[in-house]
Amino acid sequence: MTSPFPTAPADDETHRFWMQRCLTLARQGLGRTAPNPMVGCAIVRDGEAVGEGFHPKAGEPHAEVFALRAAGDRAFGATLYVSLEPCNHYGRTPPCSEAVIQAGVARVVVGMVDPDPRVSGGGIERLRAAGIEVIVGVEERACRDLNEAFIHRIVRQRPFGILKYAMTLDGKIATTSGHSAWVSSPEARAYVHRLRSHSDAIIVGTNTLRRDNPHLTSHQPEDGSVSVHNPLRVVMSRSFDLPEQARLWQTQIAPTVVLTQGDPNPERLAQLRDRQVEVAILPALTPKAAMEYLYQRGCSTVLWECGGTLSAQAIAQGCVQKVLAFIAPKVIGGQTAPSPVGDLGLTQMTDALALERLSVERVGQDYLLSGYLPETA
Repeated sequence: MTSPFPTAPADDETHRFWMQRCLTLARQGLGRTAPNPMVGCAIVRDGEAVGEGFHPKAGEPHAEVFALRAAGDRAFGATLYVSLEPCNHYGRTPPCSEAVIQAGVARVVVGMVDPDPRVSGGGIERLRAAGIEVIVGVEERACRDLNEAFIHRIVRQRPFGILKYAMTLDGKIATTSGHSAWVSSPEARAYVHRLRSHSDAIIVGTNTLRRDNPHLTSHQPEDGSVSVHNPLRVVMSRSFDLPEQARLWQTQIAPTVVLTQGDPNPERLAQLRDRQVEVAILPALTPKAAMEYLYQRGCSTVLWECGGTLSAQAIAQGCVQKVLAFIAPKVIGGQTAPSPVGDLGLTQMTDALALERLSVERVGQDYLLSGYLPETA
């Protein structure tokens, strides 16, 4: 979405410097703000930040409020930088636009316009009506990239899906016996742990649960000041043929929900609920239905760490927007060794789904290829 408002000059290094500072602040909310966006704010006077803040989680004050509190009287006549347009409506918190006006801020520099129709453009118009100079579009691409999941949730009314897998150079995620520990390097696994900490939910199927018995946590140690974020762990099981013992049933570590359909085994249902595992019975268990369920729970970023059959279904139903593929410099062979994506029903190479906006980086001994699937309606 292109901003309809005037943009800052591309050579304005000062604006870009402070907007990058806002993005650094905003990242402190990674994995914690859904369904809200990550937002950072800096109030600058005479080339110095006199107040900073970020949005920590839904229900708590927005970034502008924290920055204004920190600045106090020094906000009067200052420039306020914020990575997302200040809101101009009453939700869980009062409108930030009014707080900015009351503080006497002289100028507001905005990274991007809020795609939320309740806000979009309204906050900027309110500030300008109050006589405040507003500049829009500084580091807009970076601001949009940071909140790509929030934007997708607002525009598409469903979470942003990321398919993550690790495979050998010949495209295998396990051997013919099913052994898969470890395809990728320790550095790649550490990258995935960080990715999980930035996600709201992780989805696996019954086969992955039985074969790998995963933790699906961030595996990050407590630092004594900020608690480690672990996402909601989601198991999709149409058969409800679940193991009696599994790491995912240890809900004191992280919450777990099992999605199923029909009439699940009452004894196993009771066992799971006794362990504080949630069970949600959907009318029909599909990737699309799972994403709709997680949307209603307020999730923005959903990580698919499933096997090839479920990943193919998720792609086919438009539940995956981004692919993160770790490629290990190993060859395992095997005609029946599993691959990361199952049958998509494509019979011609011209029908292949070509990733867009590709990037490649070295992670330990592996290479991470990331890209976006073509958008579908």
